[in-house]
Amino acid sequence: MSTRSWLTLGLLLALAAGAGAATYLTGGVDPLQPMLRRGAAAAAPPVVDQSPLQTARLVAALATTGDEQDLSREMVRLADHEVDLAFADALREAKAHPAPLPPQARALAAHLDSCDAAVSADQAIVKGVTAALADAHGAKAEELQGELELAQAQLAIDQDAFDDAREDLNRAGGDPLGRIQHLLDEHEAAQHTADATATAAPAPIAFNASDLVTEVRSWIVLRQHAQLLSDARADATSLAASLVAAHNALESKAPSDTAPADTANQAAAAEAAAATASLAKRSGDEQDLADAYGSWLAIVSAQQRTALHGASRSALWILLTVVVVYISSRLIDRSLTAASPEQRGRQAVRVAIRFAIQLIGAALILFVVFGTPSQTPTILGLAGAGLTVALKDFILAFLGWFVLMGRNGIRVGDWVEIKGVGGEVVEIGLFRTVLLETGSWTDSGHPTGRRVTFVNSYAVEGHYFNFSTSGRWLWDELKVVVPAGGDVRRMIDAIQAMVSAETEANGRIAEQEWQRANSRYRVKAFSTAPALQVRPTPEGIEVVARYMTRAHERQEVRTRLYQQIVDLLHDTPAKTA
Repeated sequence: MSTRSWLTLGLLLALAAGAGAATYLTGGVDPLQPMLRRGAAAAAPPVVDQSPLQTARLVAALATTGDEQDLSREMVRLADHEVDLAFADALREAKAHPAPLPPQARALAAHLDSCDAAVSADQAIVKGVTAALADAHGAKAEELQGELELAQAQLAIDQDAFDDAREDLNRAGGDPLGRIQHLLDEHEAAQHTADATATAAPAPIAFNASDLVTEVRSWIVLRQHAQLLSDARADATSLAASLVAAHNALESKAPSDTAPADTANQAAAAEAAAATASLAKRSGDEQDLADAYGSWLAIVSAQQRTALHGASRSALWILLTVVVVYISSRLIDRSLTAASPEQRGRQAVRVAIRFAIQLIGAALILFVVFGTPSQTPTILGLAGAGLTVALKDFILAFLGWFVLMGRNGIRVGDWVEIKGVGGEVVEIGLFRTVLLETGSWTDSGHPTGRRVTFVNSYAVEGHYFNFSTSGRWLWDELKVVVPAGGDVRRMIDAIQAMVSAETEANGRIAEQEWQRANSRYRVKAFSTAPALQVRPTPEGIEVVARYMTRAHERQEVRTRLYQQIVDLLHDTPAKTA
């Protein structure tokens, strides 16, 4: 092979070696190994941060396998518990240390207090009237029933006023406790909704597929999941660290045991102990949540490795197929180049083998890239029907090549006539036949200088003419008019003798070749001896001589015969045609 061929082969082998190394390095991992770990420690600032639960629910939607679903449920439970503790801390802090009201909220707070007092008074009236109504009878009962309805209506009005006042105060930032309680109510409602609308797990990711396209897609999806899990773990770890810092700071400020045991110190100590315990639990939840994210990330990383291993294996098979097809093609090309002219019939067979090898290689590569169809017989049937219609000419040309390679076909060097064009065959390919055009068989038969190409379908759909003998023989004739006044019989015998002498050798060879070419068909024997026909005409006696000659010698033989006849008739008036 040439230097370029060796370089191409070396590059393919290097790529195959790289794919093999990647396949080996990414193997040996169990992507379903459970890795859930437990942890403890830490704390966070007393604020209501619901992002841990939101992140856990977002990540939980990615769970497909049984291990991932177990981890997702654990993560949602830990995150929900941590958020509940955060709400409890926020509520306790708001009650123990109410924030001073801003100036614009003081009037709203006073109005809220008056509305609250009115609601309390209305509730007391409704309670008293209800109790009195239980012991009343007759007209007194009817009177108390009217008072009860009036009191309940007033309670509803005052309750609406109280709710509006509280909303106004919340918008003005004057009721942190109410705002936190409102967020807690929304959180619990969302939790109930999430439990009621839980959906089935998504379809598993085909990280262990057998085709390259699915493996690459799976690796891309798993890479996105890994990035999301990594970010979630980093957030949980950061929040756990901040909770630990808050826990340590609160412990350092706790009242000492030696402080005076008055009521204020006892209340402060109890509050600090509750806050410290809550921060410890929240930090533990966040650390466990970070560990759960890490365990899931390890599973996804193993799945990524498996998908990458499968993609490397598919790439290795593709490269090995290309190498085998390339080496086979080069070996076949070398055999074709080294073939002798006598082996030209075998060259076409080698070309067909090379084409078949390349076709099989392309099919194998397509199967590796896209996988084997699930409905293979149906798909192959429909594809075959479609290709048959679309590639009808191509298929007929390919089948025509087999016809031409048969016993009654043609070979390079044959003189043939295809679709009215005659010439010498210079090339027979899988799909086309090339002729070097010559003139009509009744003309000189010399090349015209044009190459004519035919699609091989003519061998199936049409017909072709081929000289069945190697000499390319044909019948020719010449006409001589002998004047009526001379010795006509002597002249006719002399002309017959000259034609027989000139064509005897060629006729004998043509007869032998013809017999060999048609021996298997059991046709009757025939003679190539010259034949003369004599017809009277007004100018004299017309002598027509028919004889066998080679196609390319036709004009030379005719010229020699005319010259001899002229010499014979030089003393006798005659007209030739």
